[in-house]
Amino acid sequence: MANTRLFTSQRGRLLPAATTRNEAGGIAYARSPKAALALYAATGCLNGTYYADADEQLEMALALCAEVEPAFVARTAVYARKVAHMKDMPALLLATLSLRDRDAFAAAFPQVIDNGRMLRNLVQILRSGRVGRKSLGSLPKRLVREWLQNASVDQIVAGAIGNDPSLGDIVKMVHPRPADAERQALYAWLIGKPFDAEALPQKLRAYETFKRDIADGGSHAVPEMPFQYFTSLPLTQSHWKALATRASWQQLRQNLNHFARHGVFEDADVLRRAVAKLTDVAAIQAARVMPYQLLTAYQATHALPRAIGEALQDAMEVATRRVPKLEGDVVVAVDVSGSMGSPVTGYRKGATTATRCVDVAALIAACVQRTNPLARVLPFDTAVRDLRLNPRDSVITQAQQLAKLCGGGTSVSAPLAKLNAEGAKVDLLVLVSDNESWRDTRAGGATETMRQWERIKARCPQAKLVCIDLQPVATSQTVEREDVLHVGGFSDAVFDLLANFAAEGIGARRWVDRIASLPL
Repeated sequence: MANTRLFTSQRGRLLPAATTRNEAGGIAYARSPKAALALYAATGCLNGTYYADADEQLEMALALCAEVEPAFVARTAVYARKVAHMKDMPALLLATLSLRDRDAFAAAFPQVIDNGRMLRNLVQILRSGRVGRKSLGSLPKRLVREWLQNASVDQIVAGAIGNDPSLGDIVKMVHPRPADAERQALYAWLIGKPFDAEALPQKLRAYETFKRDIADGGSHAVPEMPFQYFTSLPLTQSHWKALATRASWQQLRQNLNHFARHGVFEDADVLRRAVAKLTDVAAIQAARVMPYQLLTAYQATHALPRAIGEALQDAMEVATRRVPKLEGDVVVAVDVSGSMGSPVTGYRKGATTATRCVDVAALIAACVQRTNPLARVLPFDTAVRDLRLNPRDSVITQAQQLAKLCGGGTSVSAPLAKLNAEGAKVDLLVLVSDNESWRDTRAGGATETMRQWERIKARCPQAKLVCIDLQPVATSQTVEREDVLHVGGFSDAVFDLLANFAAEGIGARRWVDRIASLPL
């Protein structure tokens, strides 16, 4: 008789064997090229992460682009920009198309290059040699030239902030043809050539006058220009107050500490107006702010008035209102292992965000529980950690409590194993992780996470699993199938996909399918 330990009949479906190993050494499933590219596009910032440096990320992204058809690369670039609100990755994907498919490049260009910063990113990447060319080429040059010729004065002025290359450098490269004297003066101003001051657009005339006046000790009113144009000028406190009062919602959020250093919040009226702007519902929605950006701003408020911190918490409640109401027994498993302590947008010299992957994972869990107070939150590393959240606390407070647990190894299967040990009922399990599981790895066969999920399915056949990835990795601990959805990123688009899958289940469109259906 054959060995009964080896050949005992298994219940349930036959699980697929792991196909590769992840960066931490654990067995895993390789993602399809399209799924991997989508994840890189939605999470990759081309900076170093816990397991991969910037060069490795770049090489993987380029390799994935080469494996899929140009039309999907183009649509992924559009998704990364329009939906995930990324900056560098959509420009990179678009740049690869300049050599592979001129039609796809031209179709995606206006959707990806929607402001001057994105234009500068694209030109920088094209001229770097990393995508196979060191010059723009005829089609990219023409499209860049047309963007400059069709851009408004406000778009040009905003896009001129920054270097390497500057917008002036790009004007020198592509030689846009000025349509009138104003445009000719504007281009000359950009490239540092002599210009007709009277022909400049009105806002630039006012700015040039202000610079001359302040250098002579005058006190003209601050003209309507982006905040960054004034940071190197010898402004008075009244000037700084005017800038703080007039700043856009995003400018105010990004420069709270800068304004505080210049004493603007010592003025009760300016503070009141800043708080009102930060909590303005319409302004928050129009700013397309991502929850993690609000968390980053809140983390830097230790030296700011208490009212600013409270305003950011209120803004977070507004920004996370789109989190869906989910039916049934909902569980959110949050990875708080050591690798989740890396910056969510990667390590970048002089500009590394204070917000870590664990902060964003905790934020997602807190948002879900905010809308679904009966949802169960299970933080885990190699085992489930003990923590009971109060759903009445603010989103930021709950996220901070979860993030404090960060540290230790990784067993992605741990929360599933706990649910199985309890015999818990599960309708929807949301798993937020970087997927670098290694402590629960096996010699072969299916991953332990898939084995535990199959046990949950045997007990709760209606259960659905959503795996949210926060880092650009080419592997996963689960196989995507009708009851398992993979999605990546840290924009509110993740919540939309979560809601659709929870409601539609087997009939819901996959993340990759959604990207493939975007119009070009």
